[in-house]
Amino acid sequence: MTGVLAESLNLLYPPVCQLCRNERATARDGFVCSQCRSHVRFIRAPFCQRCGRPFEGDLTTAFQCTNCLELDLHFSSARSAVVAKSVVLEAIHRFKYSRALWFENFLASLLVREAAPVLRSGEAWDGIVPVPLHPLKLREREFNQAALLAGQLARATKLPLNEKCLRRLHPTATQTLLTRDKRAANMKNAFAVRRGTRLDGQRLVLVDDVFTTGATTNACAKALRAAGAAEIAVWTVARGL
Repeated sequence: MTGVLAESLNLLYPPVCQLCRNERATARDGFVCSQCRSHVRFIRAPFCQRCGRPFEGDLTTAFQCTNCLELDLHFSSARSAVVAKSVVLEAIHRFKYSRALWFENFLASLLVREAAPVLRSGEAWDGIVPVPLHPLKLREREFNQAALLAGQLARATKLPLNEKCLRRLHPTATQTLLTRDKRAANMKNAFAVRRGTRLDGQRLVLVDDVFTTGATTNACAKALRAAGAAEIAVWTVARGL
């Protein structure tokens, strides 16, 4: 968000936290105050090296959880910045479903803080791909929250943002109340790369807002791998438990 836009928002909206409505917070803060931010739980080791699910205890060696061992996963790893609870979950829901676009800065800052240092280290990545919305859903919502978050991560890491290569074929039902197996069935063949797209050997970062069972991101990763991508890493703002 540019400084000019941030100042414009400060004129349109009072500089108060849009979660607690008690403390001062500006557009640059995503309208979330320091007190509310203190409730954010960042994900730290130990966590599953495949899906990123955090675990309690004193595990010091890399491991995969039993859930991942049972699944046919098409991404190499999935990581999330924070746990999907309290203020984070409220901000995500209001951002997506109530057009509370002022929460973009807050949510993106969490993602960039955790993902950017990891993506800058080790082997180079070729680009960032947001999980797409179906055109009907995009017209209804008027924005893709994953694309907005991916855009901020792309700018922070200086990686190319590719919003065109992946498309959603079916307006799938909401995943919220579905079991793991039903989520996977709901996402079967839901995504494909655009005709003529070749991703030969590319290492791509797939971005979404929330990772729960991984059904959506796994379906996206499968489509990207089918088009020749060599590796897919998933990053999301929040991890459902």
